[in-house]
Amino acid sequence: MIYPEEFIKPLSEHHFAFLTVEEKDHVLYITLNRPQKKNAMNPTMMQEISYVYSYAKFTASVWAVVLKGNGDIFCAGADLKAFAGQATEAGNSTIPSSNSEILLGEIFNKVYKPCIAVVEAPVFAGGFLLICGCHYVIATDDATFSLPEARRGIWPMQVMQSLMNVLPPRQLLDLCITSKKLSAKEAYDLGLVTHLVDKEGVEVKLLTLLDQIKQNSPSAIRLGLMAYDELKSIPESNRHAYLKGKLNEILQTQDAKEGIAAFSEKRTPHWTGQ
Repeated sequence: MIYPEEFIKPLSEHHFAFLTVEEKDHVLYITLNRPQKKNAMNPTMMQEISYVYSYAKFTASVWAVVLKGNGDIFCAGADLKAFAGQATEAGNSTIPSSNSEILLGEIFNKVYKPCIAVVEAPVFAGGFLLICGCHYVIATDDATFSLPEARRGIWPMQVMQSLMNVLPPRQLLDLCITSKKLSAKEAYDLGLVTHLVDKEGVEVKLLTLLDQIKQNSPSAIRLGLMAYDELKSIPESNRHAYLKGKLNEILQTQDAKEGIAAFSEKRTPHWTGQ
């Protein structure tokens, strides 16, 4: 779920037990920080992820989101002990409890801000929900990708839905059926990874990509991503009319007026995200 806007407070007013968060230069940096459990997501951690992405959605000063993982595993997926009913550490998180079920695969679709995953370690199982929800995945050779659920008598149900937006059906089902491990290069060739770099090149690639994003209007990107998401539920016969209405909405934004003026005056636009 996306937390309602009225629930959202400044990040400085909260303590995160299993994430580190920092907002800097219009970018929200999120790091999975449960390395002793291979960043496996227990209910508290999922709550924190849901909250911080809700913060990104409703905070105009956030123009992009970067997701990383601390430790030797980017994310091992769901904490199976927790979801089997066994107690796990809750930490001292101050994030309010959600009043509905958290579905990570849906959260990313509703943020409407460019999301970048930086993957420098293996990704397993439900960790795919995090990378499939991002628009960009920067990976190093240390990253591998696998869905081991079938070896444990499970099936990657929600991951399957997220992967449908990324992979062709046969490649998707092959990963689910065989549980095989993909190298970073193989994941790149399939389109699961968008940028393949060596370890020394991660920061340069990330900063270059962020700079490209921030050169463009954050309000145009936000409304464009919203239209892309909402278009899925609109009958095909109504889509052009819907998109014309969204274009009219964009033209009323301060960013659109600034962009048109800057073009006419042959200067760099000053974006506000409004």
